[in-house]
Amino acid sequence: MQQTSVSPVFVGRGSEITELTDALRRAGTGSPQAVLIGGEAGVGKTRLLEEFLERAAARGAVTSLGSCLEVGAEGLPYAPLAAALRRLHRSLGAELEAAAAGSEGHLARLLSEFGEVDGEPNDEYSRARLFEHTARLFERLGAERTLVLAVEDLHWSDRSTRELLAFLVRTLHRSRVLLVATYRTDDLHRRHPLRPFLAELERLRTVQRLELARFDRREVAAQLAGILGTAAPDRQLVDRIHRRSEGNPFFVEELATAFEDGCGAGLTDSLRDILLVRVEGLDEEAQKVVRIAAEGGSHVEHALLAAVLDDDEEALIEALRAAVGANILRPDSEGEGYRFRHALVREAVSDDLLPGERHRINRKFALAVEAEPQLVPGDALAARLANYWYHAHDPARALPTALDAARAARRRNAFAEQLGMLERALELWDLVSEEVLAHTLRPYDWAETYPPGSRDHNAADPECDRIQLEDVLAEAVVAARRCGDRERGLSLAKRGLRLVDETQHPVRAAWFRINRARMLGSLRRSGDEAEIAHALRLVEQLPPTAVQAEVLALGAGTAMLKKPTPEAIELAERAIRIAQEVGAHSVEVHARMTLGGLRYDVQGDAEGGLAELAGAVERARRLGVPDLLLRGINNLASMQRGLGRPEDAVRLAREGLEFADGNGLLRNIGTILTGNLVEALTDLGRVGEAAEVLAGWELTSLSGTHAEFLDRMRGELALLKGDLATAATMLAQARAANRVGQVQHSVPISRLAVRLAALGGRPLEARAELLAALEEEGRLGHESDVYPLLAEAAGVEADSRGLPQAEAGRAQALAAIDRAAAGLRPRAPLHHGWARLLEAELARAEGADTAQEWAAAVEALRPTGLPYPLALALLRAGETEVQAGRREAGAELLREAAELAAVRDDRLLGGQIAALAERAGLSLAPAERTATVPAPAAGDSFNLTPRERDVLRLLARGWTNRQIAEELYISPKTASVHVSNILGKLAVGGRGEAAALAHRLRLFPDDLAPSGR
Repeated sequence: MQQTSVSPVFVGRGSEITELTDALRRAGTGSPQAVLIGGEAGVGKTRLLEEFLERAAARGAVTSLGSCLEVGAEGLPYAPLAAALRRLHRSLGAELEAAAAGSEGHLARLLSEFGEVDGEPNDEYSRARLFEHTARLFERLGAERTLVLAVEDLHWSDRSTRELLAFLVRTLHRSRVLLVATYRTDDLHRRHPLRPFLAELERLRTVQRLELARFDRREVAAQLAGILGTAAPDRQLVDRIHRRSEGNPFFVEELATAFEDGCGAGLTDSLRDILLVRVEGLDEEAQKVVRIAAEGGSHVEHALLAAVLDDDEEALIEALRAAVGANILRPDSEGEGYRFRHALVREAVSDDLLPGERHRINRKFALAVEAEPQLVPGDALAARLANYWYHAHDPARALPTALDAARAARRRNAFAEQLGMLERALELWDLVSEEVLAHTLRPYDWAETYPPGSRDHNAADPECDRIQLEDVLAEAVVAARRCGDRERGLSLAKRGLRLVDETQHPVRAAWFRINRARMLGSLRRSGDEAEIAHALRLVEQLPPTAVQAEVLALGAGTAMLKKPTPEAIELAERAIRIAQEVGAHSVEVHARMTLGGLRYDVQGDAEGGLAELAGAVERARRLGVPDLLLRGINNLASMQRGLGRPEDAVRLAREGLEFADGNGLLRNIGTILTGNLVEALTDLGRVGEAAEVLAGWELTSLSGTHAEFLDRMRGELALLKGDLATAATMLAQARAANRVGQVQHSVPISRLAVRLAALGGRPLEARAELLAALEEEGRLGHESDVYPLLAEAAGVEADSRGLPQAEAGRAQALAAIDRAAAGLRPRAPLHHGWARLLEAELARAEGADTAQEWAAAVEALRPTGLPYPLALALLRAGETEVQAGRREAGAELLREAAELAAVRDDRLLGGQIAALAERAGLSLAPAERTATVPAPAAGDSFNLTPRERDVLRLLARGWTNRQIAEELYISPKTASVHVSNILGKLAVGGRGEAAALAHRLRLFPDDLAPSGR
């Protein structure tokens, strides 16, 4: 059949084809690629994609195409990917089934041809596993040959499709896969959901974005030549069509058709008229078919269209033949239905319908689908039916079908689409009669531990299974939380609380409150503790329920993170007892994990806490709930590191990462597990390995909560290298997360800030950082983080002893350190070692430290086997020995300190050790080759002249240039020159840094007179 307006010649787009071909070549080398093709409606995105797919297939690639649906698709998730998989299933058959082996139960949520859906819970973790298994399917398909997966009309995509595509782009590695997607740029208004999606992907190295421009006059001429079948179309015609189409290829086709039909001069400038002129050229029967097809959706099945028209089959075929021949409709590639040649035509036809006409057509579609559900694919049935009834403006039928579609979306882990349908149900609720509410709605579906309103009726009540409005709100709250729309979830939970009378239904009210608490916590807002406290009051005196257990467990868990207390232990133990009684197994295991942490934090029972937590981990394994198991593994790794057992922490963190990867949960918990692994490796001195782990995580491009943990660790590693600028940048990023009240995050960040300020010669800033950190409550149980902060802060005070500007407030700072240390409870050799180190640093800050104190710190830290803080204690002990004249003993200690600093590539500490040895005239070479040399004068290691040493001594006392000049009988200008030279030789940025360095290195020990606290 002749196609009258499509050019048989592919015009232009040479650079775009080249870009796509290059991406195909790169993908063929095992480097997955993604290309996003944007352009206005009608600019030729589909034609370019068709041309490229044909060329890719000719090169041996496997290609598949899926299109996002414009209408009739609300609540229908993953539509383009399901269509692409269905085509692959038909073309590859056994090869696709082999690639899906072991993942069929997960992939069946996308495509029913894979078999029965697995029976795991429909939660956000199941959704993550679906994404992971989809990625593995494509990686396997692309193992031996290149796979090109194309998605059209991304501007109409559902959220689940966008998120799955983003996951594929970020996680496909070392496989021959090319993802190509098209979208309309003119549809992307300021708040269009595709905008952030495109911005996020465009930052990735493997993603390329192409924008299709309109044709210039030369290209319009070439297109017209192909359409009209002439080598050189009339110049005036080219000019007129180029002017009126403005270079849009689709409009060129329409105008060329109008010209061929002899009505070129009679066209108006209205776009709708241009688009409809071809439709209006059809006979009445064909126009009727086109109008009905426009409301059927972006794609409409032939059998469904026949059922809606209920006309003579031959007449329908003839009408469709005419519409296809006029290039208004085109058969789909599977030969089962039709779609419009261009969506703009469908829009114009639909807009031209009268309101009542549109409602009537949608009603016919709905009735046809209800009568014969097999007319549409099973995975699309609920959403299609819901949308037809909604657009038919029939609330009594739209409400129950919206609820059905929401349930179907949840079962496919499409929580954004579930939320959309539930919100539609909320919109329709008040528009229907009581009879509809009583007799046509499905029962309550599922919302975790929520007790549905139907339970308020006894079993004999005919309304026993009737879903209530608050039940819909509960389902929507969970859907909002799981799809990440926590703002909307907060609003829905608030609406639920307004609806529920907490005096009559306290359990239900408590459930809404703890969900508000969870979302407030995720949004890092205050108010979560108040919500939990209110929920506790509501359920305190009630009979046991799963909600009561969950409230108690959440209360205990929040206390563990913010302020562990003995009362929190009681909450956790009650939660366990109630959960056991009512059979809430997951809640029980959550509470047991919390109890393990609280036994450690509050009771100081390290081994008991470990045993409780390890037992909870084994229970989670038996339950088979991956997210629960990973929470336990993560907490166990953190506890082991806190007890000074980083080898065990490394093993657990690696186990957790492997399990998370295998279950599609890296995005959920991978960040914090990676942080625990990097921190434990750093403790062991394996900083090169730690840096590799961080770099590997960055390559995954996965984001998630606790990104500030990794930022802080990047800062720690930069500090070890002496890169203060990078460390400061990472500190600022880590602080931007603002995890209020969570000591395990805030204290290490404060510690990094203290060290940065001290190394920058800003002791007062370091002091302020310490005092701000000590204002936070809940340090109990975090000795492994708090002891280092206190010891290093005491070291800063010791280094700045005698510095005039640091004297004010110094005694108060040391007293605050003392008080904080008194509130800690050492429970492991590492803690005792840090405690001895802290005691010695406090004595040094008073000028009263002894060799015995430093030796005690060294001996307490040796059993830990950790290079730091042992190296720091050895440095201080060696320094004390040298000052006491015991040079050989001091040299031996400094040699050991230098070796440990080198193990962890600690360049700053290594530099301090080397500088001390140089000033003392000691060699850090092995003892048998050590040659004793006279100790140089203070400042010789910096090549300072005698006069510059005199100036530095006075500068370290806080004197001005004029005071220095008067003391040394030189001019202020000469004093200024000496100060500038000193700053350059010391490589510091100002007088304060120079003074701090002189004090820290004890260049002038006679000036360091003791000061009172």
